[in-house]
Amino acid sequence: MSLRLDAPGAATGVRRFGRATRWVHRTTAVLMGVCVATAACLYIPQFAELVGRRELVVRIHEWAGLALPVPLLAGLASRLFRADLGFLNRFGPHDRVWLRAAVRRDKRRSSRPAGKFNAGQKIYAAWIAGATLVMLGTGLIMWFTHLTPLQWRTSATFVHDWLALTIGIVLAGHIGMALGDPEARRGMRTGLVSREWAEREHRLWRP
Repeated sequence: MSLRLDAPGAATGVRRFGRATRWVHRTTAVLMGVCVATAACLYIPQFAELVGRRELVVRIHEWAGLALPVPLLAGLASRLFRADLGFLNRFGPHDRVWLRAAVRRDKRRSSRPAGKFNAGQKIYAAWIAGATLVMLGTGLIMWFTHLTPLQWRTSATFVHDWLALTIGIVLAGHIGMALGDPEARRGMRTGLVSREWAEREHRLWRP
């Protein structure tokens, strides 16, 4: 299945992301980075000694966590961003083919059909969205200690700490994959990708 790349602007590349999607991604990445960095300062003694001022670090961590959903909610005002969310939320038969190839470690492009987003990106987006909501909920329980019993706060702290470690590992993998694909980074930075890359990596996508 070939891509239709004769739309306006095809001479300079294929339009992959609109301004709202790029803004949501960048802003969320900054807030998530602040959360991860401040969490490291709170839980790793060497970092805590370097930074000091634990109370300030705690407040920055809390407010950055509370702000995490804001970019996505603001982005819903954009029709193009809502369309991108629709692509992320829909799984088709080709996604099952992509996942089977990933499990078999089959790296042939022909064995990994993808639309605008591949199955791995869809799973990552769903997982990080769910993890963010859990972190927000457990963080609020830990913050407003007078609203919940001790058992709830203890459980929330356990979930929050271990899920934070998992998020750090998953984000490292996400960043590593992005570093290995300059064209994908260009698409998120400028909104445009080359036609060759689109045909190779997302051949079912029709811009």
